[in-house]
Amino acid sequence: MQCYTELAPPTAVSHAVSLPFVSSRATNLVVAKNSLLQVFELRSTVTEVRSGGDGAESAAANLDTEAADVQVQRTENTSKLVLLGEFPLAGTVISLARIKVLNTKSKAEALLVAFRDAKLSLVEWDPENYNLHTISIHYYENLDLPGLAPWSAELKDTHNFLTADPSNRCAALKFGTHNLAILPFRQRDLAEDDYDSDDEPKNKDTSNGDGEHATPYSSSFVLPLTNLDPTLAHPVHLAFLHEYREPTFGVIAASQATAPSLLAYRKDILTYTVFTLDLEHKASTTLLSVTGLPYDVNRVVPLPHPIGGALLVGANEVIHVDQSGKTNGVAVNEFAKVCSSFPLSDQSELALRLEGCTVELLSQETGDVLIVLNNGRLLILTFTLDGRTVSGMTVQPVDAEHGGHILKTSASCTTSLGRGRLFVGSEDGESALLGWIGAANQLRRKQSDAGLEQEDDMSDIEDEVDDLDDDLYDTAPTVKKITSAAAEPSAPGSYTFRIHDILPSIAPINEVVLHPGKDTDSLNKGEIVASTGRGAAGAITTLNRELHPVKLAQTELESAKGLWAVHAKKAVPQGVSAAFGEDTEANMSSDVDYDQYLVVCRAGEDGDEVTTVYEVNGNELTATDKGDFEREEGSTLSVSVLARGTKVVQVMRTEVRTYDSELNMDQILPMEDEESGDELRIINASFADPYLLILREDSSVKIFKASGDGELEDVEASGLSSTKWLSASLFRSSTFTEVFAFLLTPEGGLHVFAMSALEKPSYVAEGLGFLPPVLTVDYVPRRSAGKATITELLAADLGDSTTRSPHLIIRTSNDDLVIYKAFHSPARSSTELWTKNLRWVKLSQQHVPRFSEEVDEASEEVKIESTLLALDNICGYSTVFQRGASPAFIFRESSSAPRVVSMSGRAVKGLTRFHTSSCQRGFAYLDATDTLRISQLPTQTHFGHLGWATRQLPFGSEVHTFTYHPKGLYIVGTGQYEEFALNPDDTYHEALPKEDTAFKPHVERGVLKVIDEKTWTEIDSHLLDPQEVVLCIKTLNLEVSETTHQRKDLIAVGTSIVHGEDLATKGNIRIFEVINVVPDPERPETNKRLKLIVKDEVKGAVSAVSELGTQGFLIMAQGQKCMVRGLKEDGTLLPVAFMDMQCYVTTLKNLPNTGMLLMGDAFKGVWFTGYTEEPYKMMLFGRSRHHLECIATDFLPFDEQLHIIVADADMNLQVLQYDPENPKSAGGARLLHKSTFHTAHFPTTLTLLQSSLKMPATSEFGTANDYDDDVDMDTPSTSQPIHQILHTTQSGTLALITPLSESSYRRLSGLSAFLANALESACGLNPKAFRISDAEEGGWDAGGVGRGMVDGNLLMRWGELGEWKRREGLSKIGAQEWVFWGEREVLGGWGVFGGRGK
Repeated sequence: MQCYTELAPPTAVSHAVSLPFVSSRATNLVVAKNSLLQVFELRSTVTEVRSGGDGAESAAANLDTEAADVQVQRTENTSKLVLLGEFPLAGTVISLARIKVLNTKSKAEALLVAFRDAKLSLVEWDPENYNLHTISIHYYENLDLPGLAPWSAELKDTHNFLTADPSNRCAALKFGTHNLAILPFRQRDLAEDDYDSDDEPKNKDTSNGDGEHATPYSSSFVLPLTNLDPTLAHPVHLAFLHEYREPTFGVIAASQATAPSLLAYRKDILTYTVFTLDLEHKASTTLLSVTGLPYDVNRVVPLPHPIGGALLVGANEVIHVDQSGKTNGVAVNEFAKVCSSFPLSDQSELALRLEGCTVELLSQETGDVLIVLNNGRLLILTFTLDGRTVSGMTVQPVDAEHGGHILKTSASCTTSLGRGRLFVGSEDGESALLGWIGAANQLRRKQSDAGLEQEDDMSDIEDEVDDLDDDLYDTAPTVKKITSAAAEPSAPGSYTFRIHDILPSIAPINEVVLHPGKDTDSLNKGEIVASTGRGAAGAITTLNRELHPVKLAQTELESAKGLWAVHAKKAVPQGVSAAFGEDTEANMSSDVDYDQYLVVCRAGEDGDEVTTVYEVNGNELTATDKGDFEREEGSTLSVSVLARGTKVVQVMRTEVRTYDSELNMDQILPMEDEESGDELRIINASFADPYLLILREDSSVKIFKASGDGELEDVEASGLSSTKWLSASLFRSSTFTEVFAFLLTPEGGLHVFAMSALEKPSYVAEGLGFLPPVLTVDYVPRRSAGKATITELLAADLGDSTTRSPHLIIRTSNDDLVIYKAFHSPARSSTELWTKNLRWVKLSQQHVPRFSEEVDEASEEVKIESTLLALDNICGYSTVFQRGASPAFIFRESSSAPRVVSMSGRAVKGLTRFHTSSCQRGFAYLDATDTLRISQLPTQTHFGHLGWATRQLPFGSEVHTFTYHPKGLYIVGTGQYEEFALNPDDTYHEALPKEDTAFKPHVERGVLKVIDEKTWTEIDSHLLDPQEVVLCIKTLNLEVSETTHQRKDLIAVGTSIVHGEDLATKGNIRIFEVINVVPDPERPETNKRLKLIVKDEVKGAVSAVSELGTQGFLIMAQGQKCMVRGLKEDGTLLPVAFMDMQCYVTTLKNLPNTGMLLMGDAFKGVWFTGYTEEPYKMMLFGRSRHHLECIATDFLPFDEQLHIIVADADMNLQVLQYDPENPKSAGGARLLHKSTFHTAHFPTTLTLLQSSLKMPATSEFGTANDYDDDVDMDTPSTSQPIHQILHTTQSGTLALITPLSESSYRRLSGLSAFLANALESACGLNPKAFRISDAEEGGWDAGGVGRGMVDGNLLMRWGELGEWKRREGLSKIGAQEWVFWGEREVLGGWGVFGGRGK
């Protein structure tokens, strides 16, 4: 009984499509990351670009704040991706398509999503709930379809994909070996609508009266391709074509399967056929057929007018077929003419490899096409037209100075966003939003640089590069213009590319090294260090669960309680006309906005509170008694500035004082009850220049406004005085000018007042206390619904320098944070008040607050004080900080959702922004140890995409595997590519033929690099033999002497040399020692080297190594044998025991100091073996079923049972158990199969960890429920800290597998079943069916049915439910909230990462 929980979402972009989705005029990008759907919009920002720099440099200049002082030549519009919403899916996306359907809620287009198991979902945007709305789901996974034979391949093993008709009449899903499911869509009036443009508003009243109620689709049908034409037995690819009156698609297919090994017999057997569908009669007609295509053609890319027809892309050539069947082809390497007799024009000197490339239409006018190769290089394919037919094609590589090398790795998908922008998604590295400029526009740009107005220039370009979806059939002249434009091929160098924005990615994760719970000042030390990326995008990524601020200075401040940094300006002398914000001379001076004072409030000796003022100079603090600042009397609650920064305001317990910029006293405002005149204490203060809001102990609110000359005046607020308020804050956004007061009533209602109209609230939402998923003005809950106890609310902008948007952050009584995002439905005009049509959508948020005893609860007042603080610029972020026992920042990058990131260290008493010459845009904070730390956020780190502090250190080549050595080194296995030539000295061949090819294959040659962890520089490298690649690297503690039994940490490297399928594979085991040497005087870190002790060549690849037993021996997999070897003093490895395996050993895992070992085979399952030392021998304890492709495996001991977790190639987790007492297991020889769980991500590693938290037992919290009889079943043994397994994948997810006790399992499986029903499932998918593996179960090792792994991803979405739903769920299961909170903390991995429970 286990639970699977994802700690970080997938980051590999597998599919993308652009469409107007949120509204009819929007440009949206929808991105699928395997099982996560994200919707973005494009936001344009103006950035300054140095002229003459290449694309990469200028992109760096955009990101780099230091580059602002460079001579700036021009500004450019840079598009950024802004996340609107992300939706976890209970399915694996295999295709996305845009469809224009009738009557969508957003009046825009709909999205058709295809899933791995032959399901289709048609979804639209629901503007009222800011969510996806599923219109329909269609599934075709039943087995009685025509054409399915018993021996047909399973659905999951065939190439399934979706293609949509460009005129939105239907879509087709190809699934199984040759089935086509066709889903027709209703059209308004075909005659007129065929060539309708995007920009025309949709006609609401359809011609037929019942059109409103009809579904947007007609009934779908399945068409076996062999019914269209019996020769389509082996379809390769198909796509719908442009410009036909009826839905028409082109298919590449053959009657036999193609194979490079059968070229001599099956040359040019592919056929391209174009069929027209008659949707009404479910019939088809053949329009044209092109035979004799090269065997490697694998894709149909339809092209719109003016080129028309389709491109057929192969590995060695590109062929264009126009509407009449006329072909033009171009060969891009010398193999094209060897493997095909198809007529091709010769460009083989380019020597290109087109495998895995993506193709995207670049310019609608010229018809040019962009090709992204699998190494990230860009090519332009341009056409020569003769009249209106294509007479030739040219392939032009884009050189580095035009941005042809800005992508590091292959693309998984490309989609054009119009206006010269293109999104390139990648599964091997980060995805990029590219911008391109054509030659015509560059000419314009040059003229504009000579002094034209910039804005006009930009709009001209945008008109010219207009949306690709626009109508081309308006008038004949346009067509003429376009045809003539494309008559000549584009000249080389006519396109320039640059990167506008990136989506960071940590996929694929190849290997991980863990340093759990290490507190360190080194930025390069992460709790998880992972090697990520493929090819040139390879990097080493450090991940920290908590934020470790960069400490610039620290000092002890005894018994301090709070601190505030103050930046005051001098008032402008009378008679100077410039408003202060525009006083240019003052703004030019360099220290214009540095903080001058730091005010600290502390408890004095006699129990009174005293306030100290420090003058700030860089990081130096000096106490000062300047001015009349009140230091002795009473305690300071808050200090800030008003009146454009000219007045310093000190809010004390019973009065408010103002000072000028030199801290001279200005006015004193006492707090008195209006009726009785009694003194009232202040609880909280909130500033938004020129307003100050005070919340007092009798729950009344006062508002002051700074007048023109800086005097604070009481503001008449009749709407505020009649009610009692629990929490209050002022909000000013960067997106509008009005200041709003957000107030919380004791009943949990939200009242928003605009400062310009305080008589009555401009917005009231009484349902806030129920924490509904969407909060509206008219939200009414059920009668018996329960309310959450809200203690504080704060409205603030969250975001980065690109975009900020208003959010509402709510803190409940147990420190949970609830984040609401503001949106408007229907959209408001810019002249209306911001609260008009305002709605709030609750964002999913997985952070579990830390419970701590150390927070000082001495005085009652501490509890009520505000613990949320809005900070408008901390290293570029607009963020909210939560102080107290569970200190955390809320960060949001523009392309990510807001995430709560804990701050490492003790409880935080106070925090303030801190901006000085030596601490730019940093912060200062006081922790529970009375230490003041001046800090900044770590550089080059992003937080929002994973919710972890993530820092990537690019490597430039793929890191296959790496290990950590205790001397502070990483030993990294990477490779370099070299050309492969046949070696004439090899004796084991026939006489070799002479090679006359210039297009040689590239083979990897392994390289070992040694990286110093502090400086992150390479200090040593070791080149392996030609064609030798690194398979595994481990740090092993081995015995180096048989006499003294001395042990050392040594590095074992297993490699393999593969010459080809006709020669036996060889391998090497190398053992290195890290030795100290004399360093390079300029680089003190180079004082360590690798020294080779052993190099032993063996038969077969060395695919895995591990320590074993207690004597310091190692076990290595060499080919099909696993050998236990000991290191002798003469530098040889002595074999002492062995075991034969079956095919290829993928992994060896031992339980330290036990001699128990798991051996995973790539095809034949997993073996559980033991090793004894007296005598030396290996024995088999038990093994799994035979057909199990084991990618990774590990032990999971729990409660005196031994479970074995296997990650297989079908993306499932198999849970096996060694239980010799069970009669089914034949005395333990068979590992019992307990359950299977589908993760949807291809696994890479499994690692056993120990948690420092223990699962809460029900008995700890007292038995609230009398019928809870499973309390006694929690035996004392289960409350020990538990083991968990970290599971990493190629999609970039991090997940934990946690073992559960019986009572926890009952509780959590009940809750996850409740959540599966209560949560909205995007695209109408079934979360339960998704997690059940599609592998056939049964046989002797079938597990107990219904005891499957619990889906922790559902449990972590607990916060998405409204409060009454949560109470209903807990009462159904009979669980207490505290217990579930403690369980979520363990499942979320807080006991392993983030240092809790230590």
